[in-house]
Amino acid sequence: MTDRNENEAPEKLQGKFQATVVCCILGIGALVSWNSILTIADYYYLVFPDYHPSRVLTLVYQPFALGTILILSYHEAKIDTRKRNLFGYILFTISTFLLIVLDLATKGRGGVGPYIGLCLIVASFGLSDATVQGGMIGDLSLMCPEFIQSFMAGLAVAGALTSGLRLITKAAFDNSNEGQRKGAMIFLGISTFIEFLCVMLYAYVFPKLPIVKYYRRKAALEGSKTVSADLAAAGIQNQSDLADDDSKNQRLSNKELLRQNIDYAVNLALVYVLTLSIFPGFLYENTGQHGLGAWYALVLVAMYNCWDLVGRYTPLVKWLNIENRKLLTVTVLSRYLLVPAFYFTAKYGDQGWMIMLISVLGLTNGHLTVCILTAAPKGYKGPEQNALGNLLVIFLLGGIFAGVALDWLWLIGKKDAF
Repeated sequence: MTDRNENEAPEKLQGKFQATVVCCILGIGALVSWNSILTIADYYYLVFPDYHPSRVLTLVYQPFALGTILILSYHEAKIDTRKRNLFGYILFTISTFLLIVLDLATKGRGGVGPYIGLCLIVASFGLSDATVQGGMIGDLSLMCPEFIQSFMAGLAVAGALTSGLRLITKAAFDNSNEGQRKGAMIFLGISTFIEFLCVMLYAYVFPKLPIVKYYRRKAALEGSKTVSADLAAAGIQNQSDLADDDSKNQRLSNKELLRQNIDYAVNLALVYVLTLSIFPGFLYENTGQHGLGAWYALVLVAMYNCWDLVGRYTPLVKWLNIENRKLLTVTVLSRYLLVPAFYFTAKYGDQGWMIMLISVLGLTNGHLTVCILTAAPKGYKGPEQNALGNLLVIFLLGGIFAGVALDWLWLIGKKDAF
């Protein structure tokens, strides 16, 4: 027996607000550990001053993320979404806790050995990120757009949260013995707790919300095989009415989906190529010395994260949401004017102009990400939406990887760059 609510319109189902909140928290968990690494980069620069932590760790992270999402996306139709997402959040929890263990075991000392250990843990973050982001965006693509927007907003909340906490811990511990280390440990402890909370929410709360059950059952009726474990977790055990029907189970191939949405995919990649070619490495190593001193890079990172968060909510204003595909492309390409703007501001401008530019970078990054990810899945069946969500994450992570590699070009001509 299934619930009466399973066949009702989604607007009449309970739990949409709760599901939106849970999606936001799950989005926080998908990025809070990695954002903690980026935000405490000043501590790692103190421990490993000769190893370019923000650039190297990002470069270690991305190949594992990109390689994992390529494999998972190829097999997405056969992979149980519930097991995939739970594995990702559990690995995030363990890896974040291991960062605390590593620091305590080495007593905060630098050296090649601890740095290699740090790189290995960061590599596991890349594996977790691809597992969770592809799985969640694919899963939420077959539901209402507000859930994707909330999840993507959660990614930005993670950045704003870690930046705010970093400013507080720096102010609290800056003048104390091993102040930066104490602040970093507080960060990682909070991140570990959030990751554990995400495991509990995804395992026991999210699948039982009526609106989530509705969309997953709808996807199963359209031929999706990835939601069966989630439906079972929600107490929907009788699947006899979901018998195979070739006419319903037919779906576009990944190649056909990509061909129809290549502009969305390339635009998403271009958004992150630009963003990651500037954030965070450029901010820590190429912005010079200004009146804010040691606070300067932290303030820039905080401004980026806060405006990125704002940008992920602006598409909720209907007239700001860009749905026209040509306009999206023009807007994405116009962002590349920020490259010379950052170069000349770093060379000749003051900190006020740099703060303004980083705010524009964050605002446009968040806004365009949500516009693309909410527009692309419209009009497709559940299995196709799940597949398309995974394909878009490939281009997102590919753009991040390319941006991280291009970020090293800022070191050309800089003294003592290597």
